[in-house]
Amino acid sequence: MPKPIQVFGNVGSPYTQKILALLRYRNIPYTVSWGDVIHNLSLLNLEPPKPVLLPTIVFNDYEVRTDTTPIIRYLEELHDNKSVIPNTPAVSFLNYLLEDFADEWVTKYMFHYRWHFDEDAENAKKMLVLQHKLDIDDDKLKEFGNVIADRQINRLWVVGSNNDTAKLIDDSYKRFLKLLEKHFSNNSYMFGLRPSSSDFGLYGQLTQLVGFDPTPRNIAYISSPRCISWVTIMSDLSGLHNKGSIGEFFGISNEFNDTEKLDCFDKNENGWYKLDQLPKSLKAIFNEVGKVYIPCLIENDKAYGNNSDTWEIELDDSVWKQKTFPYQSKCLNWIKDEFNNLSDKDKLDVKEYLSGTGCELILD
Repeated sequence: MPKPIQVFGNVGSPYTQKILALLRYRNIPYTVSWGDVIHNLSLLNLEPPKPVLLPTIVFNDYEVRTDTTPIIRYLEELHDNKSVIPNTPAVSFLNYLLEDFADEWVTKYMFHYRWHFDEDAENAKKMLVLQHKLDIDDDKLKEFGNVIADRQINRLWVVGSNNDTAKLIDDSYKRFLKLLEKHFSNNSYMFGLRPSSSDFGLYGQLTQLVGFDPTPRNIAYISSPRCISWVTIMSDLSGLHNKGSIGEFFGISNEFNDTEKLDCFDKNENGWYKLDQLPKSLKAIFNEVGKVYIPCLIENDKAYGNNSDTWEIELDDSVWKQKTFPYQSKCLNWIKDEFNNLSDKDKLDVKEYLSGTGCELILD
């Protein structure tokens, strides 16, 4: 039996929450160590990765990996139960694109709300310290909290959060919540009757937005009660199986009582929507991806290629200003790689599906 995967992370890290929920769903044994990653790795005589990212994952007591998206694909190679990658190439690409949106744009909501507003920053700088060391004295709590807050507030540029972009981020978050509310009124997950990697990507960010930070939490409780409930449910799907969702709930019959339709997990053949079965509510989410995220990816990549330190673009009737972020140029290239690995037919199908959303602009 393989050794449990060792997860080193932080309670307030959306990416740590993303991977832990996925491991629980897939019934993959793991241990988790909260706190300082470098210190915890040193106890195992392991060199920390460069850079240190949350979470840091250790396989077989020696193999250190970071970055949740490739880690999830690596887990697919190691474990065949309850895959989180849709089984058709075109839908798998859309899942990859949506996961990237969660990791790289929805995190802008999270980081912005956490550190742009005084109430949220006061909450974060206290709670993040306590999640590392509960029995710290009040003076040290304040001292370390101020260090964390200063560091993170000075990093708001990474996600493009500033006074000029605050309204745009807020408007996009509120639209996104309404889109999720609509989607969850008829669907439990993004791409079928089972969760995909993009579900876990969205879940990770939303654990913070609806469960940690006061301002976005209050917005979500008003705008999207289904989203709140979905986050709670997604936290532990370890018991989800092919008999799930059958039966009646408070006298409301469930039309999905065909066990063959729900036999999703022994193999990766069932439980996924095909491209022509994707709900309209999902297409609306991709419209938001194309409206805000894709233009930023394109402009950031141009600036990176031109060695420009900053860039700006007209976006959603306002101006988005941001320092150039090399990692997001890599993200764009990875998306293009995923697309270029498709067959010619699948490329045409994806382009047709995304036509008019704005997402197609990165597929040429």
